[in-house]
Amino acid sequence: MTKTFSQLKKSSKKIAENSKTIKVAILGDTATQFLNVALQGTAFDQGYHFEIYEADFGQISRQIMDPTSEFYDFEPEYTIIFEASHKLLSYYYKSYHDQLNFAQNKINYLEDLYHTITQRTKSKVIFCNFPEIDSQIFGNFSQKVEASFGFQQRKLNYLLAELALEKSNLFIADLCAIQNKFGRDLMFSPNVYINTEMVLSLDILPVVAENMVGIISSIEGKFKKCLILDLDNTTWGGIIGDDGLEKIQIGSLGIGKAFSEFQQWVKALQRRGIIIAVCSKNDEDKAKEPFEKHPDMVLKLEDISVFVANWENKADNIRKIQSILNIGFDSMAFLDDNPFERNLVRENLPEVCVPELPEDPANYLEYLYELNLFETASFSENDAERTKQYQIESQRATALESFTNVEEFLKSLNMISDVQEFNNFSKPRVSQLSQRSNQFNLRTVRYTEEEVNDLIQSDQHYTLSFTLEDKYGDNGLICVIVLKGLDPENIFIESWFMSCRVLKRGMEECTLNTIVETAKKNGFKKLIGEYIESPKNQMVQNHYENLGFKPENGKWILEIADYQPSEVNIKTKNN
Repeated sequence: MTKTFSQLKKSSKKIAENSKTIKVAILGDTATQFLNVALQGTAFDQGYHFEIYEADFGQISRQIMDPTSEFYDFEPEYTIIFEASHKLLSYYYKSYHDQLNFAQNKINYLEDLYHTITQRTKSKVIFCNFPEIDSQIFGNFSQKVEASFGFQQRKLNYLLAELALEKSNLFIADLCAIQNKFGRDLMFSPNVYINTEMVLSLDILPVVAENMVGIISSIEGKFKKCLILDLDNTTWGGIIGDDGLEKIQIGSLGIGKAFSEFQQWVKALQRRGIIIAVCSKNDEDKAKEPFEKHPDMVLKLEDISVFVANWENKADNIRKIQSILNIGFDSMAFLDDNPFERNLVRENLPEVCVPELPEDPANYLEYLYELNLFETASFSENDAERTKQYQIESQRATALESFTNVEEFLKSLNMISDVQEFNNFSKPRVSQLSQRSNQFNLRTVRYTEEEVNDLIQSDQHYTLSFTLEDKYGDNGLICVIVLKGLDPENIFIESWFMSCRVLKRGMEECTLNTIVETAKKNGFKKLIGEYIESPKNQMVQNHYENLGFKPENGKWILEIADYQPSEVNIKTKNN
């Protein structure tokens, strides 16, 4: 639940142990001091420490256009640009003779700001969009007057969204959606604005800060990947084992509509790439019956990556789901109508997000909308394949249990990896994998699509992407390598990250074989690796040592001439 501003103010003075420091600049045309405090407090609660540079208000253009400004001295990783709708309205009134082009002129200005920042820094940019002000000059007729402020403001927000589509380092903090949800009266206090130049109320600041920190957190790779569902009275109304198939509540009538619309939301998440799992106290055949036979079920078995239904405790069953998916517990959200089950999971698996669902199912969706559990910073066509990939992974896990020899099991998979340099087709997936990979990520470097494109164009870098398929199916792109030539003899592994779904299949050794081959082909003598510890990547702290690298001055060194390729059960192909 969102904290109050007073609570965030207390948190803003703390620094969590082992928290990651992120440099954030705030540039606003109105007072942003309290937004600064709310961001600090929210960051602390989410395990980050924000080092913030806050410019004096009204200094946006000067700070960005002047290459010697304090903004550039600060070298921000993220830049938040907050322009208020009230200032926008004032500019609109002053541009009386060109109001028809007001939105386009403003978007051209914002695009210039973006380009200037990204040309001079590596900062990601977060623009706030513009909550609507109804000036009532034309009333409802303003939607038929292109030069009206209402028309131009909506056009501006649309153009800003279009700009973000084009620019991979540009993100939007959706203040319009926040105002739609909570109302203008909560969002804005006229007296406070007139006396302090603050346009955001203290009551709304925690929500705004949570929105902005959510964007940054998702770019940093911290977001929910999996939704685990209880079934009885969560996914449908009633108890399938007691009520029977005909009497459970789903469909278009009564409370059944609440469950059907809840399922539609879950289905949309699945199509977006969120992994859907089931954890139910039920006989498995009974639990699956609605998915297979009920005509009003929106969710089908093919939408579920892992289906666990038995009479064991739910914390243990979630551990089983986690072992199959091989993702962190903090990447999971668990929905259950039963307070006992929720508390059991919270106590045993504190990293799992367990929302306090309302008692009335009619309120489920509005409550979940407000939580914004599944913030993301990227989306690609491959996301739609994720359910199938994890279903296949579940089949592999089951098949492994029938083998007494792991080596024989790996041979039986008939694995093939397609190795390619980065290209326009793989660019979005490379970016996304960098943001999603936390555990197997040697240096925890994140790339936007724009930065991946820079790597493609670079004459200092060598890029490799690996897919993996086997007899059960295609895992898609699962491993990324970025190499950088330091000098004629030394080449550095700038990034090595990999999906945990393919661990312990020989992919690490197969990847190193290809890295060494690339280095040798380009005349390098030494391969240099580095492990930078993060809160989540301890699993690879011995990675280079296990592969035969030797420690030297905080790095890991492999003499290419001495390397003997590892035998693996993976065939590679290069197109």
